Amino acid sequence: MATLFRWGFRIGLVLLLAITLFVLHSLYFKPLSIRIFYERVFAEFALDSPQIISSLGLLPPAIDWTADELDDYSLAKGEAQFAELKEDLATLRSYDRASLDDPLSYDTLEFFLQQQVDGERFRFHDYPLNQLFGVQSSLPSFMAAQHRVAGLSGAEAYVARLREIPRVVDQVREGMAKRESLGIIPPTFVVEKVTAEMQAFVATPPTQNILHTSLSEKIGTAADPIAEADRERVLAEAETVIRDLVYPAYQRWIDDYLALKPKTTGNHGVWALPDGEAFYAHQIRLHTTIDMSAEEVHALGLREVARIKGEMDAILRGEGLAEGTIGERVRQLASRPDQLYPDTDEGRAQILADYQAMIDEIDAGLDPYFNVRPTQPVRVERIPVFKEKTSPGAYYQPPALDGSRPGIFYANLRSVAAIPKFGMRTLAYHEAIPGHHFQIAIQQQIEGVPTFRKLLPFTAYSEGWALYSERFAGEAGFHPTPLDELGRLQAEMFRAVRLVVDSGLHHQRWTREQAIDYMVEKTGMPQTDVVAEIERYLVMPGQALAYKVGMNVILELREEAKRELGDRFDLSAFHDVVLTRGALPMALLQREVRAWIEVEKAKT
Repeated sequence: MATLFRWGFRIGLVLLLAITLFVLHSLYFKPLSIRIFYERVFAEFALDSPQIISSLGLLPPAIDWTADELDDYSLAKGEAQFAELKEDLATLRSYDRASLDDPLSYDTLEFFLQQQVDGERFRFHDYPLNQLFGVQSSLPSFMAAQHRVAGLSGAEAYVARLREIPRVVDQVREGMAKRESLGIIPPTFVVEKVTAEMQAFVATPPTQNILHTSLSEKIGTAADPIAEADRERVLAEAETVIRDLVYPAYQRWIDDYLALKPKTTGNHGVWALPDGEAFYAHQIRLHTTIDMSAEEVHALGLREVARIKGEMDAILRGEGLAEGTIGERVRQLASRPDQLYPDTDEGRAQILADYQAMIDEIDAGLDPYFNVRPTQPVRVERIPVFKEKTSPGAYYQPPALDGSRPGIFYANLRSVAAIPKFGMRTLAYHEAIPGHHFQIAIQQQIEGVPTFRKLLPFTAYSEGWALYSERFAGEAGFHPTPLDELGRLQAEMFRAVRLVVDSGLHHQRWTREQAIDYMVEKTGMPQTDVVAEIERYLVMPGQALAYKVGMNVILELREEAKRELGDRFDLSAFHDVVLTRGALPMALLQREVRAWIEVEKAKT
């Protein structure tokens, strides 16, 4: 028996040593299996970000060792990340693609890594503090929406993260100084609006700040009840940290922007930045994932605007609105009492309830068109009031991977006048079902693929699908009235106009005001919404192009499949092909759909 024990112990040691060597080899050298390499790349990206871990629910609260940390925003960290990207790309290409049983994962990751590496020369061509997704607003939003408080430890970790904010502020300031030294200075309106936003943030009494109120709400709903004494202690500590650490840190940002304001040179596109034309060309490629020049983008936009204008005109004439521009007539319609909710808390609550009802209605009627459905639900919530003024009209937050949080469609309720009823269905279908929620939630539940395939975003694919969903919903009968169809056309016009104004701002040197006037004239959107959109494009060049370009590719593929397959074309099968591969560059999506077409044609 003793001999058996000694041999068993030795074998165990050998196995442990072998496993340890295998793990170390996989971590620090080229893994023997490309699947291990895929997971290593994902782990390098995700587990290196405490905020991503919390956002996606990658680790259970009990073992989330990063729950009391915020990300590293330092210049040194950025340099290390680019070095890692280049090393990962070289390692990926060292594998023999021809021998792989999953070339789509290889091609997807190669495309993504190459895009990131290509962007290194433009690493500082952005504005860390901006009115749309700047760190100054994304940090409080992250704490309110995504930090989990399941019990006392989660509440204490929340306060620990508040203590991290001054470190983040100073690291971001380091990057801001670097950008200024390179001549990369934000447009004037960015500095003005963000300064005002931050001044209002620090003027709020600490206990009324979203950082404190969200913690109080989380504590009150924690799955593991928190004792009253601990609750009071944690909230009092949070109040002190906000007042004594967070607010002074934000004041440093405010002082920086006050000093930067005289150095701004107007509300310009990226053409005014060093190497701006090349940067914009990179952004077009990054967001559309196809090869298009700025001139081609602009021309496509003008053609689509003219086409959609004709379709909108016909419906408006049917409503007795024949005089004036499309924009003027749409605004007349949008101001009719039958299209507006009361400007009250009750009216806003009804908007959210009606959005949810529209989502539930279409969700119940999609079985003939989709074989694969998300397992996670989606709900509608209001965009936090503190960030309404500078936020878009709506956005979607994906569900947590661990199922702890559903998908959320956030609606901006800053002005009920900006939410005419005829446009609500289209927005609900875009942000929730069958738009972003179907695409992203289905991507997260794909089985048998590397983890990165469940999470990797490509803007043209995701936004193209969401815009396609608006059109599909109308084709399937979920725009029951001509006014609902007008709402869809207005949304498509909005995306076509984006092609014109984004390329106008960043390539043709349009002014902010010129772009605003064009969008108001063509879309009929409220002035406040148009201003927010144009200012979005100025800080996020190229992203707005992805919607219409992506939709056009999906529609072209659908029509190609119909032509090739004839009576054998199955729309639900087509949707399966598009959705069950996860987000892809449009060139790879074209390849996948065409391969499916050939398989279907070969069937007898």
